[in-house]
Amino acid sequence: MKRYLINMLLGTIAVVSSCKKDEKYVYQIGDPKIELKSDVAAAHFGDSLVFNAHVSDNNVALSTLKVQLFYTDDKVSETTIRTKENGDYSGKIYVPFLKDIPDGKATIKFVLQNISQKKSEQSFDIDLSRPDFPYLTLVTESRSYRMEKMGRNQYAAKEDFPFSVKGYIQAPKVGAQGNIMNFGWVNNAITLGSILDIPFSNSTSGVYSVAFNTLTYQASPFIIAYALNGTVFSRLDDTHFKAELNMTKSNPVTIDGISDLKDWWIDPDFFSQSADGAITFNGVSGKYRITADFALKYFVVEAMAGNELAKLQEDGTGAVWIIGEGVGKPKVSSNQVGWNTDKALCLAPQGNKKYQITLKAGESINTDNINFKFFHQKGWGGEFGGTDVTTSSDLIFVGSGTNGRDAGNLGIKTGKVLEAGRSYTFTLDLTAGNKKAVLIVTPK
Repeated sequence: MKRYLINMLLGTIAVVSSCKKDEKYVYQIGDPKIELKSDVAAAHFGDSLVFNAHVSDNNVALSTLKVQLFYTDDKVSETTIRTKENGDYSGKIYVPFLKDIPDGKATIKFVLQNISQKKSEQSFDIDLSRPDFPYLTLVTESRSYRMEKMGRNQYAAKEDFPFSVKGYIQAPKVGAQGNIMNFGWVNNAITLGSILDIPFSNSTSGVYSVAFNTLTYQASPFIIAYALNGTVFSRLDDTHFKAELNMTKSNPVTIDGISDLKDWWIDPDFFSQSADGAITFNGVSGKYRITADFALKYFVVEAMAGNELAKLQEDGTGAVWIIGEGVGKPKVSSNQVGWNTDKALCLAPQGNKKYQITLKAGESINTDNINFKFFHQKGWGGEFGGTDVTTSSDLIFVGSGTNGRDAGNLGIKTGKVLEAGRSYTFTLDLTAGNKKAVLIVTPK
């Protein structure tokens, strides 16, 4: 009985296998035919090209009509139409508008397939040209500006602009099958299909031109007009620009391009400012990263070692950082450090293994409640614990873990407050070693 069942099973497998082999003989049969009934000889980049075709197969049911567009050997666009029966079919295929592609020829291919996967193909050359826009529009939050045609692919709007102009560029529809196109800012470059603001900037406000080339996507102006001692700031985002340079103690500091500098907060640990507005560098000579924060209107100054932010070294040199609550520059109310390590404050190196930060009560430090500590780096890692720091201050205490603060965290003594409007200098002295730090708090 078992042998009988096995023989039956083997016989079934043989039949199935034979059927699968037989399928190969009915694969790709029929006679699919394409008759193009529309003119596809020319189009603009950015068009939605309309096509019409009559398709048929008198032997086998049809499946799909694919229309493909090739720039040289690269397929750049495709559309598929279901063809359930013989007849006329129409559709559109998008002609991509790409950067740096000049006028030239492309190939449009029609591929008709029936249900047996038999195919028929027809290919045609197509002349492509970049649309000659009559104008472009610079769209900003407050208004739109017409960008006039200055030459082939070149457009500009000359207006009384502020020094910073943020907006995207829109090109109008050209021709019956054209499309409106937008150019915006993606990954620090102008990109088709985005309406994110392009950060145009000029050295000053006034009458100047904002220009754009629709072939190369080159645009202007992108003048980062901010410089410190001749070193140009690089853009981090719309409101933050940084410069990394060597600074010399007691030397003048020249800041260019910031028209409202008189309204900025100048950090007294790193800069001195005279009554006439002249600025001098206060920190020890060395390399620093200086970040201009245009939202909060102040300069973040951070010590560097080579191309990286400085860290505290075993011999007490390097840098010391603050992370924690109740402190923040220029105002704790708007920019508290908290436990966000990205906001860690760098103490100003004074030389001789001493570091200081000056804080004004009620502005950059709370008057009645603080909870921050000193770290070896801008981030988690090495830190000053409760036994690493001592102080004789009658205002500030160092946490031990059992006195109301975690080990090493600073607090204001019970019954004490910092006098609102008064500045306090916190100096960390490491001359006796990193494990024997002395904190001196000096009211000014």
